[in-house]
Amino acid sequence: MRNAAILWHVSLLVPEGQKALALGGVGLVRVVPIVVCSLLAGVAADAYDRRRVLLVTNSVMLLISTALAVITLGGICNLWAVYSLAALSAAAATFDNPARNSFFPTLVSRAQLPNAISLNSIVFQAASVLGPMFAGVLIANTSIGWVYVVDAGSFLVLIASLLAMRDVPLRPNSERSAVTLRAAWDGIVFVFSRPLIRSSMLLDFFATFFASATALLPIFAQDILHVGAHGYGLLSAATAAGAVLTSLLMVKIVDQIQRRGYVLIMAAVVYGLVTIAFGLSTVFWLSFACLFLSGAADMVSTVLRNVIRQLATPDDMRGRMTSVNMMFFMGGPQLGELEAGVVAHGFGPVASVVSGGIGCVLAVLWIGLRTPMLLKYRRE
Repeated sequence: MRNAAILWHVSLLVPEGQKALALGGVGLVRVVPIVVCSLLAGVAADAYDRRRVLLVTNSVMLLISTALAVITLGGICNLWAVYSLAALSAAAATFDNPARNSFFPTLVSRAQLPNAISLNSIVFQAASVLGPMFAGVLIANTSIGWVYVVDAGSFLVLIASLLAMRDVPLRPNSERSAVTLRAAWDGIVFVFSRPLIRSSMLLDFFATFFASATALLPIFAQDILHVGAHGYGLLSAATAAGAVLTSLLMVKIVDQIQRRGYVLIMAAVVYGLVTIAFGLSTVFWLSFACLFLSGAADMVSTVLRNVIRQLATPDDMRGRMTSVNMMFFMGGPQLGELEAGVVAHGFGPVASVVSGGIGCVLAVLWIGLRTPMLLKYRRE
């Protein structure tokens, strides 16, 4: 909800000719804290109690959402206030993500991990469907400020859920890393010395960098498809809707996919192709279908990438592996939003999205050809 609301909010705070650059700026202010904080966040996830880290990070995000609600409903909001709070939210999420993604694999056995990853994706993507849709309805019928109010309330539920957990496995001190620069460097060395992990992260980065159409959705909704806030909510949810349905399917079939590397590469190629189709579309339901298919392809790729990385990483390195990965899978979309905004400002939103989709396909094919080990990766 918050992500969709911030993009729509920013589009209303700037003159018509500055929309593309302002929306691209959201990606820029988010990517800086990701780059600055990610390695330290991974060390923290491996050094401290991960549930406590999650309690702290989500408490901080509760305060940020509350601040957004107060300044928006109070009528004192401006572009730089939204940018600043978006940056703080990205910083909190940077610490949250390694702790979250290294926490849940410890709750299941190794054999259950592929299905656990699929189920975890279902939960996340279901929220990603409902959030933007609900945000669009609230924006259309009330105001953006109430989106931030509901978002703040959601963190109360999350914090209560963490507090309600019982019998959480505790890691012995011998499996916890020290909070040092050496520990952070060990994480970098681990990732880049493993070709499968490294190439899967590069695949994630280039695909999301080139094919990041999300930042321009307000422009497509307002100026190309002419569907307003309600249509914007549906478009924002379309990608996640495709991801949810696909993740349900992946729970059943992930263990049956033998040529995991080949399927991973092909899913990323499809992601780029449907992004091109979205950029060329002028019909709302065709645009919705393209975004839906992009979410489906991305979910196949996401599950397989996560299975490869989690199975190849020992528990005492998971937080740092996730933090390095975070620079790729969070940095790619945020830098991609900036790139999309700059290209759209110079050449128009259609040219931005279409060229991004072409760049995605070329980058994915290049990575596949350069890393035969990934292309040939099989279940066994």
